[in-house]
Amino acid sequence: MKLQANGLQIEVEDTGGEGRPVALLIMGLGMQLVGWPQPFVQALVDAGFRVVRHDNRDIGLSQGFDHAGTGNIVWESIRQRLGLQVRSAYTLQDMARDSLGVLDALGIKHAHVIGASMGGMIAQHLTADAPDRMTSLVSIMSSSGARGLPGPRSDVAAMLLRRPLGGGEAELVAHSIKLLRLIQSPAYPQSTEELAERLTFSMRRAYRPAGMFRQMLAIGADSRRPEVLPRIKCPTLVLHGEADALVPMVCGQDTAKRIPGSKFISIPGMGHDLPPEVCAILVNHIAPFLHAAEEHHKP
Repeated sequence: MKLQANGLQIEVEDTGGEGRPVALLIMGLGMQLVGWPQPFVQALVDAGFRVVRHDNRDIGLSQGFDHAGTGNIVWESIRQRLGLQVRSAYTLQDMARDSLGVLDALGIKHAHVIGASMGGMIAQHLTADAPDRMTSLVSIMSSSGARGLPGPRSDVAAMLLRRPLGGGEAELVAHSIKLLRLIQSPAYPQSTEELAERLTFSMRRAYRPAGMFRQMLAIGADSRRPEVLPRIKCPTLVLHGEADALVPMVCGQDTAKRIPGSKFISIPGMGHDLPPEVCAILVNHIAPFLHAAEEHHKP
């Protein structure tokens, strides 16, 4: 369903029913709400939570910003390396306000927020900027954004800049599989058939590469988040894969160090994806944490 949130049309899925504590899930760069695997969502519902997912602005079925153009990724990357401000069509704080707007549109006063990768960055802003609304924060395979932290492994960085061999569905799926193979969880590889099925479904739902580039610039422009993280006061759990080739684990460790009282857990064999085995491991950590935070939050 589409909701009016922060002045935008945002696509939302609401699972589990009213009357339960809410878990708001925020997905990462270029990823749609269907990027949260259904078993992960169902496990949280089975644990007693109402799960709200949404397509971030400029991706999936939510409102786009094609009128803003895509900017020059290479030039803005140079500006970032020189310590200059990256120019973007919108900010991660704007995206956090979208997420808060989703809660407002649904009449939800308090929520646990769970963010993956860029979604973790958005969730960090959300908990810092709306502390009275957020019961807890779970930041998965994300980063503090601090200068000096390592970036993607060299082969991953090169693949991110490589263009697909063609514009047809088969070429786009094959190209995406090559990237996923580089960042997958080495202990829990998925078959090519599984990856192709998931990617094909996602692309047929919506394919908006320009939106992903604008989101990328929003990440690059978010230079002040290290100063924001110490303001987070709610219970915080930081989860990160030990084999993450896209966002190295030290980025998650740095996030945890900057958030007072947070707990950091590393996941052996996990990369930068959510295969079924990893989903089960994550939920085994997340569900008890959310329940404890819920009890702590009760007046």
